[in-house]
Amino acid sequence: MKILVTGAAGFIGFHLSKRLVNDGHEVIGLDSINDYYDVNLKFGRLSAAGIEREKIEYGRLVQSIAHSNYAFVQLQLEEREAVMQLFAQHSFDAVVNLAAQAGVRYSVTNPHAYVDANVVGFMNLLEGCRHHHVGHLVYASTSSVYGLNEKSPFSPKEAADHPISLYAATKKANEMMAHVYSHLYGLPTTGLRFFTVYGPWGRPDMALFLFTKAILENRPIDVFNYGKMQRDFTYVDDIVEGIVRVIQQPAKSNEHWDPQHPESDSSSAPYRIYNIGNSAPVSLMEYIEAIESKLGRTAEKNLLPLQPGDVTSTYADTTSLEQDFGYKPETTVREGVSRFIDWYLSFFQPQSS
Repeated sequence: MKILVTGAAGFIGFHLSKRLVNDGHEVIGLDSINDYYDVNLKFGRLSAAGIEREKIEYGRLVQSIAHSNYAFVQLQLEEREAVMQLFAQHSFDAVVNLAAQAGVRYSVTNPHAYVDANVVGFMNLLEGCRHHHVGHLVYASTSSVYGLNEKSPFSPKEAADHPISLYAATKKANEMMAHVYSHLYGLPTTGLRFFTVYGPWGRPDMALFLFTKAILENRPIDVFNYGKMQRDFTYVDDIVEGIVRVIQQPAKSNEHWDPQHPESDSSSAPYRIYNIGNSAPVSLMEYIEAIESKLGRTAEKNLLPLQPGDVTSTYADTTSLEQDFGYKPETTVREGVSRFIDWYLSFFQPQSS
């Protein structure tokens, strides 16, 4: 297939693009390369995919020197005309939207960035898919949409109507917008609610990166809610495997969907919502112990209260994803943390020496 992957210089987008290219698909990666975090890491990912930094010119395709079936374009999804031109120039069989302004805590202080990237940008993608007859739109949602919901594990069949961060609200808006386009135009859409993805090339604002960096620099780590937190940590390769399976099976209408008793994860339209996670929550302190064990060091911990917008626990019910796609993560937290730290040391230590 010919697939557009947005957020291709991002953490998950980089890994997905590499996997799709290796599987023989033709991929065009798109990313704005904004400065939410160190752009050198984003350019590092692109370099690993064979995209030469000096050849990147805003709005123009750059061919990978490592993969004949991969090209990259720097573009903002908010730029409607430019996005429409991209769709007009290429007949995409599928679109995977991983581009977003990410981060729960950042959304508290920078709300407009989330509406621009996550709502306006997604709108432009929907229009591109609609007018150019894309066969399947797969897009990233988040476990954060569950918000105040404390019924565990989180099930996509139940309503998620009480988000507690603007980031989560914009991703919930994506799900609702996708349903409209599935209903009105028959566009198959599948939303994937990611649960705390981690692994090599991860974002610097995420716990594993922050903790590893601080411990190596002999600085204390900030542990929120006094360590009384659980996360359904999911290794990036397991996430990518799930996405790849989903891409190949466009969403279909649920023939048994009952409008009198509507479930939230499907519809009479070709629309689906799935949780994608490890379905095995790990305590934050256990996660930290895995980092300490790999590094052979003990972290000094600043125990702090829960931050605004954060939830204390996430736990994915992935039953529907398992039933429909045979999805089952395979990577343990200790394995995944070890692989991340191996990458971190190889990527950063040579620069500091």
